[in-house]
Amino acid sequence: MTPVTSFKGKTVAVFGLGGSGLASCHALKAGGAEVIASDDTPAKLAEAARAGFITADLRTVSWANFAALVLTPGVPLTHPQPHWTVVAAKQAGVEVIGDIELFCRERKLHAPDAPFVAITGTNGKSTTTALVAHLMREAGYDTQMGGNIGTAILSLEPPAKGRVHVIEMSSYQIDLTPSLDPSVGILLNVTEDHIDRHGSIEHYAAVKERLVAGVQRNGTAIVGVDDHWCAAIADRVAQAGKNVVRVSVKHPVADGICLEGDTIVRVDGGARSRIVSINEIGSLRGLHNAQNAACASAAVLALGVSHEMLQQGLRSFPGLAHRMEQIDRGPAPLHAGHQPLLH
Repeated sequence: MTPVTSFKGKTVAVFGLGGSGLASCHALKAGGAEVIASDDTPAKLAEAARAGFITADLRTVSWANFAALVLTPGVPLTHPQPHWTVVAAKQAGVEVIGDIELFCRERKLHAPDAPFVAITGTNGKSTTTALVAHLMREAGYDTQMGGNIGTAILSLEPPAKGRVHVIEMSSYQIDLTPSLDPSVGILLNVTEDHIDRHGSIEHYAAVKERLVAGVQRNGTAIVGVDDHWCAAIADRVAQAGKNVVRVSVKHPVADGICLEGDTIVRVDGGARSRIVSINEIGSLRGLHNAQNAACASAAVLALGVSHEMLQQGLRSFPGLAHRMEQIDRGPAPLHAGHQPLLH
């Protein structure tokens, strides 16, 4: 667990008591905050009470003493309309944040240089997150993986020198993380999705952009540039002075990482170096997985993993369950004169 000390001695409301919400309650309490836990579901309230937290209907309490509202990402922040807790918080001048924001503040306080990889995109987030974590573990790093992929970020070990956090982030989570500042940010792609929660594709893309725009000074923003939204984002982030690695599996790049035939290639100042042939890796078949592998490669190279360790890690990646899993091989080809058995 990552104790959250940034709210020590203060009172924090937590609304939404699923996995990440309860993890936030535990982390805040461990860091010295007083937690008021709330949810619209009686069963969730009862679970929090059994865990030793004060629970309340936030409609019936004064917001004057709350230092923050920690909101579960599943609750609408802006569209189709702000949740009533968001309205109440804003009326009281209380900031609305999420659990990854709590992590970012803790990292800034105690280990600002600890490697932190944040990954987003409409498609491919989970595979890329799992792949980056696998590559870092294979390279010998203490690696913590969580976020939207399943494990609440505050349930992980705290940020520390030499410990890598690899975190999948949805647009909802980015929306609740105003000080998001990864050392490596990955934006895979943007296609129309979640418009009911963001109002327009323009706003959805702008939220995604914040993840790579916020990378730390001397950090690396990795952007898949095969859609026009991300191509424009890469240009803006580069113009803002950030180090941008462009990734394409459809077109050559002058600098960055691209696909040539079935081979992922790194292009650096005109020099080309082969990373790996996707056809060699059953868990990374297909153009979509080539993009995932190319972006993951860019991330671990930025963190100092050697070319050789990267190649070994890519070849040993098992893939995610139920994603391009090889179930069986067909029978070997028949040789002349060999007859199959009949049953």
